[in-house]
Amino acid sequence: MKENPIRSLPGIPVLLVQLAVLGACVWLFVPGGGGAPVAAAIVALLTLFTLIGHYIVEPNQAAVQSLFGKYVGTVKEAGLRWNNPFLTKRRVSLRVRNFESGRLKVNELEGSPIEIAAVIVWRVVDSAEAVFNVDDYESFVHIQSEAALRAMATSYPYDQHEDDQISLRSHPAEISDRLKEHLDERLTAAGVDVLEARISHLAYAPEIAQAMLQRQQANAVIAARTRIVAGAVGMVEMALAELQKSGVVTLDEERKAAMVSNLLVVLCGDRSTQPIVNTGSLY
Repeated sequence: MKENPIRSLPGIPVLLVQLAVLGACVWLFVPGGGGAPVAAAIVALLTLFTLIGHYIVEPNQAAVQSLFGKYVGTVKEAGLRWNNPFLTKRRVSLRVRNFESGRLKVNELEGSPIEIAAVIVWRVVDSAEAVFNVDDYESFVHIQSEAALRAMATSYPYDQHEDDQISLRSHPAEISDRLKEHLDERLTAAGVDVLEARISHLAYAPEIAQAMLQRQQANAVIAARTRIVAGAVGMVEMALAELQKSGVVTLDEERKAAMVSNLLVVLCGDRSTQPIVNTGSLY
């Protein structure tokens, strides 16, 4: 079912005509007003009934109208409007709305329990689908948003373990796009367009938070040590190459190994080293 725009009459001119008709009926009904009291009463009752056709449409609002259970059309013109009194009118807001989902506890791709929440910005773009395709489109949006968030969270790991891997924590823009795609698949049937979806809360579940923190710290230490060792090896290679190039001293393989060992200890140690001055022979 798709939205079908229909025309409506401006309410103020119609209301003025109805008031004029009622005034004429009152004049005809009173004695000496021209007679025909029965006809005047009937016309007055019919005019009063047509007053039911008035309704107000606010800006960014739609009035979905149906006749005896059949969808007729949607009116979006703002102001006081008038249509057939037999039409049933239901107002639907077309304004941009947003909400934050509750903190959901789910298992990410690697099975670790995490807490995740998201902010969803949405609006109704098809009033007919919002009214007739689902019972309560607002409740539908909330429930399907949580379902989409769960499905998305289980498809990605919390942390990035490879260079080209998308994770929940390291790629917020990509994750937001994926979440929006999941939401669009679920909410299109209700005439809802998702304008934005982004993660507002992301953390490990309390029962494993401490263990995961230690794991992250260990990974950080390993990464730092890896860079230190790589830099130290490069500095040792440069030192040996400069000594050999300048010819300041000639070292055999055993002395080179000892020098490499000493330099690596100095460069890679996490504590300051105490130098030992050799005043005797090198050998």
